[in-house]
Order: sequence, then C-alpha cells, then structure tokens
Amino acid sequence: MSIRCTIATMIRVMEQLRRDRRTLALVFVVAPALVALFKFIFNNQPDTFARIGAPMIGLWPLILMFLITSIAMLRERTTGTLERLMSLPIGKLDILLGYALAFAVLATLQGTISGLVGFLLLDVQAEGPAWGVVLLAIANALLGMSLGLFFSAFAKTEFQAVQFMPAILIPQILVSGLLVPREMMPRALEVVSNALPVTYAYDALTRITANDTSARFWFDVGIVLGAISLALILGAATLRRRTG
Repeated sequence: MSIRCTIATMIRVMEQLRRDRRTLALVFVVAPALVALFKFIFNNQPDTFARIGAPMIGLWPLILMFLITSIAMLRERTTGTLERLMSLPIGKLDILLGYALAFAVLATLQGTISGLVGFLLLDVQAEGPAWGVVLLAIANALLGMSLGLFFSAFAKTEFQAVQFMPAILIPQILVSGLLVPREMMPRALEVVSNALPVTYAYDALTRITANDTSARFWFDVGIVLGAISLALILGAATLRRRTG
C-alpha cells in the first residue's frame, strides 16, 4: 500500500466530483430537502415527526450516498478509467481506499448538512445529543458509500445501478422498524431484518434520539462499522484488471 497513490486517487476523484453539479446538488440539497418535506407532511402530526424526524436525518444520507457512489463507480468501470488505473503500478487497496476516502468526504458533508438543517432550521427534536445523531448520519452515509462501491460491480449500466436502490436498500428500510416496530412484524420478517445492516443503523439512530447509549446502542454501532469494513473488503475483491 502506498499513501501517495491513495491520496492521488482521492484527489482525482474529488476533482471529478467537484465538477459534477448534479452530484453536488444531491449532496447539498436533496437530503435536507427530503427531511424538510417530511416536516411539512407531518405538520399536523407533530408526534409522528418527533418519532421519525431525527432518524430520517440519518437515513437519507445512507440512501443518497448509495446512489451517488454506485453510479460514479460504475462510470469509472464502464469508461475504462478503472481499467487504466489497474494497468499502472498501483495496488487494489490504494485504488479502493482512494475512492473510499473521496466519497467519505462527501458522506461527511452530506451527513453534517442534513443534521444542521434538521436541528437548526426544521426544529427536529431529540432527547439525545444532536451531534450524536449527526455522527450517526455520517456513519450511515459511509455505509451507503461502501455498499454502493460493492454493488456497482454487478451493474453494467447506470439504469441498473439505480435499480439496486429499490432492490437492496428499500426492503431493508421497510423492515428496519421505521414504519412498524420490528417486534410487531411477522416472525419471518423479524428474523430477516436481524441480518440486514440498515436495521442496526436505524436502531442506533432511534436509541441516540432517545438518549439511550446502552450496550445495545454500541452493539448497533459496531455492526454498522463492521458492515462498512466488510463491504469495502468485498468491493476490493470486485476490482479486476479488465472491466469488459
């Protein structure tokens, strides 16, 4: 592993992202706007928004970073950029970490902006510390980033990459407990949800919102961090010398 190669890859990817206005709009505008939309939808149901407002701050960055990362990484594969990089004297780990660090910067910005807008402008309430929710939003954005890096290997077009979002993320969100408490679901769905990382991401958000930092909270955080690491390892395994 070469730190110089990793940093060079990160800078190149960040420069590309900086010129992509649509991606920047997704990062800076869409996630906070969606939280604001939920605020207005539940304007007459403040108790409902109080329950899901803070967790939504952490879920939208996860969803959008999955979409951004999977499409951006797919472009690198289909345009031959990744193949050209692999032909250079640079290791797979350098390439993967370079991409991961670049997208991690975006994830950090997205989670921070969503949290600031939610707590400062939309009056999202949480018994726990707002900074804890923001940190979890960043962690969830990193989870979406790592999953996007991994699943981009299985798409051949941008349309296919977009299809992975309803196929991979939406079912996880539906059984995470956002809509219905998991203990009230059919036993089969509850068992399945136990194997999905978004379940633990959402559970950690609800616990920090309620100022619950018990052992279960840290268990959830550990699962999320482990899922990020595993997805990056699997993503490294998908890097091939030839992309065709």
